Amino acid sequence: MGTRHGRADRNPQNGRVREAVTSARRIVVKIGSSSLTTATGGLDDARVDALVDTLGALTAQGREVVLVSSGAIAAGLAPLRLTRRPRDLATQQAAASVGQGLLIGRYATAFARHGRTVGQVLLTVDDVTRRAHYRNAYRTLRKLLDLRAVPIVNENDTVATEEIRFGDNDRLAALVAALVDADLLVLLSDVDALWTGDPARPGSTRIAEVHGEGDLAGVDVGGAGRAGVGTGGMVTKVEAARIATGFGIPVVLTAAPLAGPALAGDPVGTFFHASSRRPAARLFWLAHATAPRGRLHLDPGAVQAVVGRRKSLLPAGITAVDGAFTAGDPVDLVDTAGAPVARGLVNYDAVELPGLLGRSTSELAAALGPAYEREVVHRDDLVLL
Repeated sequence: MGTRHGRADRNPQNGRVREAVTSARRIVVKIGSSSLTTATGGLDDARVDALVDTLGALTAQGREVVLVSSGAIAAGLAPLRLTRRPRDLATQQAAASVGQGLLIGRYATAFARHGRTVGQVLLTVDDVTRRAHYRNAYRTLRKLLDLRAVPIVNENDTVATEEIRFGDNDRLAALVAALVDADLLVLLSDVDALWTGDPARPGSTRIAEVHGEGDLAGVDVGGAGRAGVGTGGMVTKVEAARIATGFGIPVVLTAAPLAGPALAGDPVGTFFHASSRRPAARLFWLAHATAPRGRLHLDPGAVQAVVGRRKSLLPAGITAVDGAFTAGDPVDLVDTAGAPVARGLVNYDAVELPGLLGRSTSELAAALGPAYEREVVHRDDLVLL
């Protein structure tokens, strides 16, 4: 492990950190609500322009930028005469429907100064876990980048229910970075770095680099940041960094006003080193972006087949079914103790499965027809947990 605390410019790893940032060709940048809005909830034009000027300079260098932007709900508060972020989902969706147009319009105007068109991409969890939707999301983002546009990504707050929400845009940004195979993820907030505790508390020190979980031991990530307009915090940013680095993507965490220096490779913020491996992107999304709609209980032989031999899950190895899911939904595969061992996309509705359990596919095909000679979860749609 490298030096964990203190001034980044004294760290011998800084040369490699700077190179990892300045050599990145495809960059996902996430900015939070509190960094884009005023205390009363409206968009802060100066902050938006400062961010866009930084990102516009990157595109002028031929680098690809995907912006994951919070702020739709916050931007909709003032026009709807709401004094604070609503707690109920319906009012949040109403605010988002008003604010999203204002937000994308403001970005369109700002990026036009740099000769760039923006494209709005609104996602729900379903868009990135079901195979056809996932391919569509990837193709849309890829085509926008090919056309030299700047994709502006946000969760589709106007329609997302509690069951299909990402939960926060930090996590969404990490998953988008994996989706587009980014070289770098930059998380911008109102805190300049990851600290050992509340930055305002005496004795807290900035963490310049994180090489692994050991560098996070004893770090208190609660309590930092401006309350009132956002849903995230330092906890969600650290989790987003875990997700991205686990996919092989380095992460820079810093404050929005330091975006320019951070993207120039200056020793600001916190740099999270990436792991060396990159798993299959869609399965990575399945593991990190989905909430299971049910559980399939496996016998010991099925656990060994799925986990040990990476086989598809067949009806014969299932002992019980929990939940109300439909074909294509994510479900957890659990062992005899009830612990999840894998997650996959199921090929049957929950109501179909009880009559199939414990029976071989050949037996089912003979009794019910060839449509039943298929896996419950195919190995290509399955990720180990």
